[in-house]
Amino acid sequence: MAEHQQSHGPGKGVINIGQRIVTILVGMVETRVRLAVVELEAEKANLIQMLLMVGLTMLFTAFGLMSLMVLIIWAVDAQYRLMAIAITTGVLFALALIFGLWTLAKSRRSTLLSATRRELSEDRKLLEDE
Repeated sequence: MAEHQQSHGPGKGVINIGQRIVTILVGMVETRVRLAVVELEAEKANLIQMLLMVGLTMLFTAFGLMSLMVLIIWAVDAQYRLMAIAITTGVLFALALIFGLWTLAKSRRSTLLSATRRELSEDRKLLEDE
């Protein structure tokens, strides 16, 4: 039989406190890592869904715009066709620029791991207060 020898004396309390602190810290880290993993999985699923939606939207928009351009060019009188093509191209490039800038601005407002960052800042404040 294995006998467990526990130290008795003034150092026992310090060792027990140290063990509790380490246990609490390990528990906090584990909780935060699990929260980060859950958030990353949710963001991954959301990102994949958004990419599929954007891809289908772009595909259908491209075919629609091509059909619209053919209709516009056929409907315009022969002497104004070149001007119609130039105006249509300019409008499409302007729309592409507007939507590109809008997408860039929206991507900079991303909230990736916001709950994890908030919890870590609260943990840091609690540790600094003690």
